[in-house]
Amino acid sequence: MTTLDAFDDGIREAEPSYVDIDSIDLRLGADSLVWKFYGDIRGLLGFQRLAGTENCIEQLAQGVEDHSVIFADFLGRARRTGPPIMRTVYSDEPQQWGRRVRDFHRDIKGTISDGSRYHALNPELYYWAHATFVDQVLFITDTFIRRLSDEEKAAIFEESKTWYQLYGVSARSQPQTYEEFRLYWDRMCDKFVPTRTIMYATGYLRKGVPGPAWLPSPVWRIVSAPLNAFLQTIIVGTLPDQMKRVCELDWSPRRQRRFDRFAATMRALNPLFNRLPLRILYVKWAVEGWERTGVDPRRIHNTPADRAPVGNTSDGSRTR
Repeated sequence: MTTLDAFDDGIREAEPSYVDIDSIDLRLGADSLVWKFYGDIRGLLGFQRLAGTENCIEQLAQGVEDHSVIFADFLGRARRTGPPIMRTVYSDEPQQWGRRVRDFHRDIKGTISDGSRYHALNPELYYWAHATFVDQVLFITDTFIRRLSDEEKAAIFEESKTWYQLYGVSARSQPQTYEEFRLYWDRMCDKFVPTRTIMYATGYLRKGVPGPAWLPSPVWRIVSAPLNAFLQTIIVGTLPDQMKRVCELDWSPRRQRRFDRFAATMRALNPLFNRLPLRILYVKWAVEGWERTGVDPRRIHNTPADRAPVGNTSDGSRTR
């Protein structure tokens, strides 16, 4: 059985599967493409793609519904989830943070609608959650930052293996090549279902952002119109077609053209983004990593690897 076929059978084991990483020095570094692109502030444009694709798989969505406060504190949950994963990539103690993220999930288990069990640390389910982060780096970079070469996409996937290894969970369901990862991703997207969690989390994209209680509804409809237009074009535009259908999100060729124009404009502005101060261009956990290593990410990895010469910058870092 290949990793592409393993999900349906493996996930029903509903058992955690740990691996020992204490004897291995695992870390991503400032020369990696994941470091360059994961903590870029433009990654925020992919928040709905990341959280949404995760929660279109029933077992993961049920775990969120059963064990989190998503319905009572949606934004708070996001703020608590993101930083530990960022620190797994950017901190000087990645294995400690990776284990901490894993251990958050030790008691997340239960049953889904057909009565079968799930466990968050089952390798098939845990890898799917990780895969959504890998996809976010690939998709957001290629769409809003700059086009990635095939070589760079494969390199990001290879780096993601180290990233996953930092959690200390079995990699038995992990694809072995970037091409396999793309097939795995497409196959997982075809498994999407309209879970209660994802329908709740995308309600603002169907109905518009709810206004404050003190503001009359007619006024809010006018005030919020530009915001809702942005969300319903740019944010929905980031979602896989399978998720758009499952979540009943309107889409059209006209909106696709608008999204494509916005994405092309963002890529064209990349040289200007790279002139921004580090603390504006990156989220704070990434900034801490860059400052600790003494590397300026604005000067590296700005050209696809299959077209650019490799050399040294004045600060000793590698360029591509």
